[in-house]
Amino acid sequence: MEKQEIRTFGRRHGKKLSARKQLLLDTVLPVFLPKNIKNTGNLILEIGFGNGEHVRDLAIRSPESVIIGAEPFMNGVAALLSAITSESDNQILPEYKNIRIWPDDVRKLLHDSNYTFSEIWVLHPDPWPKARHEKRRLLNADFLKLLSEHLDKDGQIIIGTDHWEYFDWITAEVKKTSLYASFPPLSVIHTRYQNKNMAETDAPKYMILTNQ
Repeated sequence: MEKQEIRTFGRRHGKKLSARKQLLLDTVLPVFLPKNIKNTGNLILEIGFGNGEHVRDLAIRSPESVIIGAEPFMNGVAALLSAITSESDNQILPEYKNIRIWPDDVRKLLHDSNYTFSEIWVLHPDPWPKARHEKRRLLNADFLKLLSEHLDKDGQIIIGTDHWEYFDWITAEVKKTSLYASFPPLSVIHTRYQNKNMAETDAPKYMILTNQ
């Protein structure tokens, strides 16, 4: 497959980090990079993990799996590192030893690896609500097809958003692929981005995509 040009989802920085968080990025993040991982059918990927609340929940609920969190926003990466290490000595807390972090555009990871995942989570992606920004939306048909190539035989892509127009747009994009969509009610922990609920809707909507 020809690699698509990557323009809008690269590594980004926000406000200045605390001294500890910067130290974690410089010295601890390399330990968490996804390298030398065996592709044995127990991999879970979360794309755009924000501050990492759901990544940590996945790690605790699925201790037998390796959880790869992909997030290009370095402040979010630093927040996750801060939460999964001891404040006294910056050592990895034992319940989070199955976490790995990809601090960049997830498409680079997918294009350059043969990893397949039992679950791929995308929660509260940026909806880019203005019409002129629609091309920046991540969950277009081409990206969904790329994700489908990295699913285990019975793997699932789980998508959640509280922006209902974006949800309908994603549903239309799914129809351009060979993926099958179902729309079950899911109970997912609240994250910082869900609590923001910029669209002011009643609750998030979820879809689960599988290869047919």
